[in-house]
Amino acid sequence: MRAIVKAISCDEFNLNVYEPENSSCFCLNLRIRIGLAESPGADDFELCICTPEWLGQAVWEPRWGRHLLIVREYSLPSIEGYISNYVAQCDGQDWNGIAVKLARMFAWEFEDYQP
Repeated sequence: MRAIVKAISCDEFNLNVYEPENSSCFCLNLRIRIGLAESPGADDFELCICTPEWLGQAVWEPRWGRHLLIVREYSLPSIEGYISNYVAQCDGQDWNGIAVKLARMFAWEFEDYQP
């Protein structure tokens, strides 16, 4: 089984028209819908995208970097490609095995879920 990106969106901005004021100093939270290629369903994952310059200006205290992608400048096609390439590498015997691999980079909506 293999995962694919089904949609990428942002709750704060319309990605089809969004351009940061400074393409080398921004932070953006993305919602990524990822599911199996052979299934119509998908789970939500989140990822924070930012630049080193933004980190230098906005973060003063020590901070963990999980679920974070650092890029030099804003380029939605490059960001989408980087995300899709990682997702394409995540395969497994079942969805849970794949989702655990995805959750290494993306915040999974069901991470730590206990039924």
